[in-house]
Amino acid sequence: MKPSKSVFAFFVLTLHLLTVNVFLQRPVDDLATHNEPSSRLRGVIEKFSQDVGAFNRLYTAQTSSNRAERFRQLYAEYAASLAGMNFDSLNNDEQVDYVLFANHLRRETRELDREKVQFEEMAAILPFARTISDLEDQRRRLETIDPGKTAALLDSLARQITDTQKGVEGGKIVKPKRTVANRAVRTIASLRATLRGWYNFHNLYDPTFSWWNKKPYEAVEDAMQKYSTFVVQKLVGISPDDKTTIIGDPIGREALIEELQFEMIPYTPEELVQIANKEFEWCIAEFKKASREMGFGDDYMKAIEAVKLKYVEPGKQPALIRDFALEAIDYVEKNDLVTVPKLARESWRMEMMTPERQLVAPFFLGGETILVSYPTSTMTHEQKLMSMRGNNPHFARAVTHHELIPGHHLQQFMTRRYRPYRELFRTPFWGEGWALYWEFLLWDRGFSKTPEDKIGALFWRSHRAARIIFSLNFHLEKMTPLEAVDLLVNKVGHERENALAEVRRSFSGEYGPLYQIAYMIGGLQIYALHRDLVGSKKMTDRNFHDAILKEGAIPIEMVRAVMTKQKLTRDHKPDWRFYSMNK
Repeated sequence: MKPSKSVFAFFVLTLHLLTVNVFLQRPVDDLATHNEPSSRLRGVIEKFSQDVGAFNRLYTAQTSSNRAERFRQLYAEYAASLAGMNFDSLNNDEQVDYVLFANHLRRETRELDREKVQFEEMAAILPFARTISDLEDQRRRLETIDPGKTAALLDSLARQITDTQKGVEGGKIVKPKRTVANRAVRTIASLRATLRGWYNFHNLYDPTFSWWNKKPYEAVEDAMQKYSTFVVQKLVGISPDDKTTIIGDPIGREALIEELQFEMIPYTPEELVQIANKEFEWCIAEFKKASREMGFGDDYMKAIEAVKLKYVEPGKQPALIRDFALEAIDYVEKNDLVTVPKLARESWRMEMMTPERQLVAPFFLGGETILVSYPTSTMTHEQKLMSMRGNNPHFARAVTHHELIPGHHLQQFMTRRYRPYRELFRTPFWGEGWALYWEFLLWDRGFSKTPEDKIGALFWRSHRAARIIFSLNFHLEKMTPLEAVDLLVNKVGHERENALAEVRRSFSGEYGPLYQIAYMIGGLQIYALHRDLVGSKKMTDRNFHDAILKEGAIPIEMVRAVMTKQKLTRDHKPDWRFYSMNK
């Protein structure tokens, strides 16, 4: 007898419900049972993040005085609200959020002050900047414009730009420092984009506007293009098509100390350089040990060059990196070092880096996707060889786990799962520090077994120490970009083109002034915390690492405060001296 459709449907529904029930009872991974403590500050932090996002979308002109004032008001309002809270009534996690939020508001307010000072340094050669940003602000507020008046304004603006150039040429306007002029070039590019957006909003859609403003706008655009070229050639001192010269914008000792305070690093720049020099010396000693194993005696630079020559053939790099990635995952799981959710293991991806990106990132970049640096057919012969030598298997093995698992891919996966509201407080000392820390830990555990692999690991470790030395000394105005390049070539073993790319990346403005020091300093912080908590048997490796991943990308001092249940005050000042020069 053939069953009825209703009976069959009932059978299918029952089977479906049973399947769903079984699935729901099965944890997705070992971390699925973790119950994230709720914070009474989470809501206000999320609201603040949304408010900041709204302002950033509204005030797109960076030189806008309205933008600065509205952000300053916003920070003050939230700071006042935070100050009204009863700090002592908060639990430990909430006190950490409080301290982080208060620190963030102070930092952002100070950043407005810094931007104001930087603009004032350029103001004499950019007297037209406010006019352009005011036009954009008016457009954003949808104020009605008079096309004839805007045409007159643009006409006057074109003449002002031309007169400014003549004033600089004739000595009536004092020439700024080269670094300030270089900053002005970037600002001019931003102003041109802002004015273009304003013009395109009205042009063609308003025939009267187009009739009045087409020629005046073109005159402004032409004047700004010529002025930008003039600033590049005469004030910066390079050709307009120069994409390689490294200039940078040093911030000075006082600003460095302020930045370190906000990052909760209670050390002076000079002390950090001292730490870096000590770590560098350790690397040199280990380099020599590995060099002797390879038969080169103490001449470790020869050993480095020999390792570089072991590069793989074109087309073989993706498979190599895949194998290294799987090796690292298997290692941390086999040794019970950290929880790797199944989806994290499944979801990492790989892309090849463009030749253009390799100009500032000659090695790998990582996260959810690892970007593999390797030469393309469009590069010159020497460029190809440099890239292949610099991305040889032994260098690559030592950095793949930094970029993927247990490094950046795993930490980014976890920060999206746990306390995502703390993304507001993201710091490279946690982000890059975590990935670099694993290089420390795996070295201690003997992950690098052959002398060639040791050379690869030490190359990166010495590279991070060198970053501290040249980054801080540059901002202290004690080292030039070219001296930084020489340090990487002569002491670390970089290919010159790769060294140029690294230094260019450091000082291009793409990263903050402390970003490059964050790798090793953040790594040393986590390393010290591991020694205190795991070395003393208070925690296992897995529990320690899982706990860090669940706290979010916050200053390591605050991670320590949570993990050690440290008593905090509302005006907490960093005081953790995590490195001993006597060890």
